[in-house]
Amino acid sequence: MPEPAPAPVTHETTRSIISIDGVTKSYASGFQALKRIDLAIDRGEIFALLGPNGAGKTTLINIICGIVTASSGRVVADGHDIVRDYRAARAMIGLVPQELTTDAFETVWATVNFSRGLFGRAPNPAFIEGLLHDLSLSEKRNSKIMTLSGGMKRRVMIAKALSHEPQILFLDEPTAGVDVELRRDMWTLVRGLRDRGVTIILTTHYIEEAEEMADRIGVINKGALVLVEGKSALMRKLGKKQLTLHLQTPLLRIPAELAPWGLELKADGADLVYTVDGANNIDISSLLRRMSELSIVIKDLQTHQSSLEDIFVSLVSGHA
Repeated sequence: MPEPAPAPVTHETTRSIISIDGVTKSYASGFQALKRIDLAIDRGEIFALLGPNGAGKTTLINIICGIVTASSGRVVADGHDIVRDYRAARAMIGLVPQELTTDAFETVWATVNFSRGLFGRAPNPAFIEGLLHDLSLSEKRNSKIMTLSGGMKRRVMIAKALSHEPQILFLDEPTAGVDVELRRDMWTLVRGLRDRGVTIILTTHYIEEAEEMADRIGVINKGALVLVEGKSALMRKLGKKQLTLHLQTPLLRIPAELAPWGLELKADGADLVYTVDGANNIDISSLLRRMSELSIVIKDLQTHQSSLEDIFVSLVSGHA
């Protein structure tokens, strides 16, 4: 008796909405844009993909969206194989590309409404109206795309990507070239989408964008995933806490009694620097007590904790 076929991947059988297994991409020139990528993206999370220019971020996104064909490997989007079941998989995905490619002579309403129809969705003027309202585009609904500012065009791109109500949204450098206020508005929008159950995959050059919004961080460099980690765990594991003690009188050397703290002497002996990794706490009370016993007078102190940008630079330079 033949064995039954494996059950299809469904909402109930997995928490991952995107599964990437063994994906690579090489070109005829021999250039390997992506080395083996294995990654699962959870339903309803905001996943930030970070990497320098040319690292492979856009290539990976284009493969998941079915725009570029992988050299090997498999991608499944919400239970649908992106190659074998392309139409169903693509219907689950909205993509906001880096380039502002819009129908310049069409109105905002027409281009967003047309995008919905491309995916076979029934007309829904109320939904489109709500979408334009959420993106602060209501007043521009009858304006031609060519008359809009760059920031407004970016909003239209997001509206087009959301017009068919996808469960997965890719934002490839969504705030590139927009002002700080608009960037903050988009962060608010993205959080609202996540709250409604949409899974967001974000690539960005703005590290503070990932630090502000992401649940998990992936770092890609030279086509390889260097690290995938929850943001909080990443900050604890790879972040550093640093305490700088400015001394009243410079020291020529660090007293042997302070050796347990692994201090560094800087600024020609005027500063003592105490550094620990992000998983540990600075034991400042015992250090200050010992320094007082040694009659070392502190005139000021400063603390610093690594940002995500510090960690990112460290990871990328370490895998150069």
